[in-house]
Amino acid sequence: MTFRIVDLDDDSEGIFWQHVNKDPLNYHWFIVDWKYSKDDTKILMAIDEDKIEGMMVVFKDSIVQVRGGREAVKVLLDQLDQEEIEMMAPTDCEDLVLERYDPEIRNEMFLMHLEKGEEIIQRVHEPVELSMDDVEQISEIMIESYPDWWAHMTPDRVKENMGDLFWLGIRVDEEVLSFGNTRFFDFGSNIGVVATHRDHRNRGYATSVVSALVEEIVQRSDRALIHVLKDNYPAVHTYSKVGFKPFKSYSLIKKATRIH
Repeated sequence: MTFRIVDLDDDSEGIFWQHVNKDPLNYHWFIVDWKYSKDDTKILMAIDEDKIEGMMVVFKDSIVQVRGGREAVKVLLDQLDQEEIEMMAPTDCEDLVLERYDPEIRNEMFLMHLEKGEEIIQRVHEPVELSMDDVEQISEIMIESYPDWWAHMTPDRVKENMGDLFWLGIRVDEEVLSFGNTRFFDFGSNIGVVATHRDHRNRGYATSVVSALVEEIVQRSDRALIHVLKDNYPAVHTYSKVGFKPFKSYSLIKKATRIH
């Protein structure tokens, strides 16, 4: 194949939307970034004749998503000149990524989803909406739960995200024990964070939080999504109980430095 690499802009949006709308789960972040953060987003399309064979989004010059067949992914990766990135790519293209970037953290990410009507709501505990008053507790639980992934989630960083996201949590005697968040979109909402204090796990808190978030999501759209590390078996089990099913897995690298 001979690919044309095309920058997504107003003139090329037609072919972009035609392509991503065929598989909106796989292209969730492409849709979100382009619709709501266009100024921070660069999308490249690898086109053979009139068909998109691969696509790459670079968000805020460091967060990369790439999709497509191996030949298209290889050509798209050749366009990357960022020194440090985090990236999700098709699992069968991981070797192409590792030829170019050396990651400190490497894993496999599951995308799970449920369609409206498939939810299995299990609310043993009643979540409440969280606010700015809870940012320090949220930060503490996130960093304690996954220091490799969430070490950057200081109270100030959490505070920056509070306004854009909907947060629910289990609070007992003013202490936040478990929480989760999402951002609502009419084409499907992704549950972004779910975490429980280490001293209060295995009590149904996370299941209740996820159930409540799903209830909110399906009032606004026909699907819910969640991304989870493949080897996080307790989380996969929790999401499965609420009705989520595996859709696709991706290679995930973080703190990756370009190989020269």
